[in-house]
Amino acid sequence: MEPLYGVLDMLVLRTLLFGPRHGYAIAGAIRDNSSEALDIEFGSLYPALKRLELKGWISSQWELSANNRRVKIYQLTATGRQQLQQEESEWARFVSAVALILKPTRDEAGS
Repeated sequence: MEPLYGVLDMLVLRTLLFGPRHGYAIAGAIRDNSSEALDIEFGSLYPALKRLELKGWISSQWELSANNRRVKIYQLTATGRQQLQQEESEWARFVSAVALILKPTRDEAGS
């Protein structure tokens, strides 16, 4: 399942909070940490990474992997950390609002 539009940025920032990673590792961490419920398509991930980099929330550099291949490593910037805190607060408010709507009313509970 792909995450809701706009949530991918927060998931990427949260994943990079724990250290620099290349794109494939970011997608894998999101999948693993969601008990495989979220499967990020690379067609969504790489544009998101570029967008986050243009906003200054992440930075990247080319490195050689253990397999001697060039990989682009992404890491969270200080501005990205601030943005993550803001997005997590907004997400918590959103989840609370949706929970209120989904909560059964007295009429539903008595039916």
